Amino acid sequence: MPAHPAASPGYGKRSAPDQAPRTNADFAHLPPREAHIAGFIDRLHDGADISVKLLASCLPYGQQAMRTALNNLQAAGHLRRGREHVVGSGSARWVTRTWFSRTARDDAWWTKFLRGDVPEEETPRQPGPTRNRAYILLAALGRTAPVLALSAKECTELGPLTEAWFERGADESAVVHALTTGLPTPVHSPAALVRSRLIAKLPPEPAPRPPLRVVECATCGDPGRPEDIRAGRCGMCRGTSHPPAHPAPPPALTAEAVHARAAQIRTAMRAETPGTPPRSRIPYDPRDTVLAHHTHTGRAHPSAT
Repeated sequence: MPAHPAASPGYGKRSAPDQAPRTNADFAHLPPREAHIAGFIDRLHDGADISVKLLASCLPYGQQAMRTALNNLQAAGHLRRGREHVVGSGSARWVTRTWFSRTARDDAWWTKFLRGDVPEEETPRQPGPTRNRAYILLAALGRTAPVLALSAKECTELGPLTEAWFERGADESAVVHALTTGLPTPVHSPAALVRSRLIAKLPPEPAPRPPLRVVECATCGDPGRPEDIRAGRCGMCRGTSHPPAHPAPPPALTAEAVHARAAQIRTAMRAETPGTPPRSRIPYDPRDTVLAHHTHTGRAHPSAT
């Protein structure tokens, strides 16, 4: 039997973590068709192509039946489909992901897994010239601990070891604390002691930030946040949310309102005397703009009637 085709690199089946060991009753709670398809997917390697079209060509079900079955597996907690933001070397792109779990998971588990417990995005710090930071820190070390005064050559040589601390998220105060706390007496070689501590006390690399993921609704295919998807369906398809209502347009200005405003302006013009302010000081009314529009379109000004 030929090997199952693999999807394009980065796509295809992806196994969810912490699954129970495989048994013959893993999918006994599912209808026969869904159990057959789930068992087939479960035995495929990660990266295998599990698109509707290919699965329908491998199993005795049409594409529509296959699509319905996959939606049912999603509702049962065995499957999630969505997109993941992948950052590579100098590029970033969204790729389609399909996660499969032999062990049925509830919505809370899938939400936690797909979100990756990602904390709120912090404003990235602007990277500074790490070599300069390292040299300045080492050159000033003697002010904090006079026994650790270093020469210019020693500051340059120890710079790369100090830069490694900055690359792992440490700031100047953390480096100075590690280098100056609990110093022996006497210090015979400041450079050797600083070198030893920079190597021995180097903090671990920070854990990689989980990728940003969105999940697709099994019914409409629209992407959404993991916590908004329940049993594989978004709030709109479940009927628990409604599209935003558009504000009603402002009422149209009637001919009666135009004539009434024209009468007000006519009265104000007749009441003007040499000692009164010019018309430009009459309080602005937006309806005047509409009146001017009627004048430009060829209608006679009310004052001419």
